[in-house]
Amino acid sequence: MNTPKPLFPKLDRPARVIVLMSGSGSNAEVLIRASRMENSSFTICALVTDRPERCRAREIASMYHLPLVECDIFDFYKRNGENSIRLDTPHRRELRNEWNALLEKAIEPFAPDFGALAGFVPLTNLAAKLPLLNVHPGDLTATDETGRRLYTGLHHLPVELAILDGVSGLRSSVILAQPYSGDGNSDMDSGPVLGVSGPVAPKLDGAILSRLKKLYEIRIPGVTPSDRLREVADASLEELKYHGDHVIFPRVVSDFALGKYAVDANEQLYYEIDGSFVPVETIEYPEGAAPNPRVIK
Repeated sequence: MNTPKPLFPKLDRPARVIVLMSGSGSNAEVLIRASRMENSSFTICALVTDRPERCRAREIASMYHLPLVECDIFDFYKRNGENSIRLDTPHRRELRNEWNALLEKAIEPFAPDFGALAGFVPLTNLAAKLPLLNVHPGDLTATDETGRRLYTGLHHLPVELAILDGVSGLRSSVILAQPYSGDGNSDMDSGPVLGVSGPVAPKLDGAILSRLKKLYEIRIPGVTPSDRLREVADASLEELKYHGDHVIFPRVVSDFALGKYAVDANEQLYYEIDGSFVPVETIEYPEGAAPNPRVIK
């Protein structure tokens, strides 16, 4: 019999969490507010950003009186002769390792127990040293017949793919991020799915699915689309952010800080129910309702 091993230990104090962000910081703010509620299981010890000139990290850190770590990835790559932070060449991958080492050193003084990726764009192998929870705009429990996750990818892609599949409800997921290798494509959005949101209806606004599929088929690779599908995805992403990401992220972070998740040698996920670990597919966190473990019979 496989014995489940907790992903995070039970502490006699609130867990110290760093929040890493690259953009608007709405997920970061939700976590900060949750951390300041009475009897919270976690506290935010610092904000971290890879793009201080392009996001709201400074504003949010000032607003909530939090330390801010700035580790500008674009500036780092530029100073080392690269105009892109992609992981498509050996030199760029080596630079990512060097930048990651700088990031690790910068957060050491804050002694975090784990981190929360709140819209943090660059891949980082900080996940090899510190548990990192990542919120994702797609249902990562949805798979094809081979077990491949259907709604992986960055930015609009997971929502667009789900809309093109005709799903009636979009979901956000929170995963335990895994270290990457090579260009990171094979490792993207892997790791245990600790929680999913309740279904959030896509904002189609009268769009016809067959026409959206045709628009997707004629897109030019490498060219940022500006079509009806992208408009629908934009509106749906915004809806999913407020009724998906913002609902589940603080709840999963809280449960993780309480030591409620475990995995066994076969990477089966467990969740603590009535003091015992029970095998589950994931935990659904409906808006305004108690967690709903998808228990494996």
